[in-house]
Parts: sequence; structure tokens; C-alpha cells
Amino acid sequence: MSEQTRKPKLEIRIIPVTPLQQNTSMIWSTETMEGVFIDPGGEVDRLMGAAEQFGVKIVAVWLTHGHLDHAGAATAVSERTGCPIIGPHEDDQWLLDELEAQGAKYGITDGRNVKPDRYLHDGDELELAGLKFGVAHCPGHTPGHVVIYNKEGALAFVGDVLFQGSIGRTDFPRGNHQQLIDSITEKLWPLGNEMRFVPGHGPISTFGHERQSNPFVSDAITGYQGAAQEGADAISQKLAKRWT
Repeated sequence: MSEQTRKPKLEIRIIPVTPLQQNTSMIWSTETMEGVFIDPGGEVDRLMGAAEQFGVKIVAVWLTHGHLDHAGAATAVSERTGCPIIGPHEDDQWLLDELEAQGAKYGITDGRNVKPDRYLHDGDELELAGLKFGVAHCPGHTPGHVVIYNKEGALAFVGDVLFQGSIGRTDFPRGNHQQLIDSITEKLWPLGNEMRFVPGHGPISTFGHERQSNPFVSDAITGYQGAAQEGADAISQKLAKRWT
């Protein structure tokens, strides 16, 4: 089988949920059909319907942080599937304890409080069907925010740390603007310009694009001088081999 027609190892579907249109990601192995939901914020029936549609067995929930629109359906998914809830960092447990109260403020009635089966820390590793995912603790939007990334696939799930053309809010309780900027430049940029990312809201972008054009964290603004950058041709060649 040629490089062009080789079946990808993982598939992904992005499912916007809740009135806040949060990007829940469903990723799964094309070999085992085991998958995870990343940040299931709500509408559990819709999420489970998507899993059934694609024939995916949900084996875990991964959370980037503790806000309602990212974690509100985690408990319901866990109860329906028996799967563990993994993440975020324990510094967000205070938010996970208040999901139902958060829902009352935003008119989201199906959110449930969450107690993860495992917290995540900087440098941890997650696995799905033999494929490895790294973890970076990236506080600033919330104190316990993590980013989950797959180096082989050049894809990161960044929650509300970074967006196309913007960054996460830091005016919520325990937010910290400088901490957020440091998380982006010190934890995300070293992962490489070719790394694509799924934000909590809005379209996918790449770290390289944001380093060039994002008015909050571009290199021109932050003066970031990270590791040597790969050439555009090398980036294109690598992207051609990725799993999605």
C-alpha cells in the first residue's frame, strides 16, 4: 500500500456542544475502534450517538480543564460507558466541584460535577491503542489547565489556552495573564511550528501560524527565541504523513 493510500492510525471528529459551541473531540483507533472524548462539555446523547454512528467504543474521557463547557458531560459519559475520567491537573478540582453551580448561571442543566479517576501533570503520558500522547501543564486560563498532544500526528488539544488569532480569557477566578503567555511560549511553541491544534472554540490552526500572526503571542510581540525552526518544505513533508 502506498504512502498516499495508507489507512490512518487515528480518526478524529470535532463535535461542537452546548450553547457555547465548545469543540468536543472524538478520536479513535482505526484498528481497534477504541476511542476517547476530549472535553465532553455537554449533550451526552449527541456525543454517544456520534460514537455509535462511527462504531467507536469510548474507553476514556480526557479533560483539559474544569470549566463547564469542557467537562459538563464527563460524568454522564463515564456512567454510560464505564470508562475512566482522566485529567485535568488537580488544581482545577475546585472548578469540577462547581459544574452544576456553573450550569445554573448559563442555563446549562445537564452538567454534572466531576471527580477524575486520574489527574494529569506536566510530562505525563496518555495512550490510546498503543499511540502515545504527551501532557503539558499550561496554567493561566485556569490553574489546572493541561494540553494534550500527539507528536506523531502533529496535533494538540489545547482547550482554552490558545485560539486562532486569540488566547484564553484570564479574567475568570484564578486566571493569570502572564502565566498564560508563559504557558504558550514556553510549553507550546517548542512542540514545533507544524503542530496543528484543536482549540476549545473555533477553527483549527497551527502553532506556526499563530507565532506569525496572533496579536497576543506572535514572536514579534513576545520576542520568543525558541528552538531552531524547521523549513517550510520539511513541514509540508511531515504533514503529508500525519494521521489526520
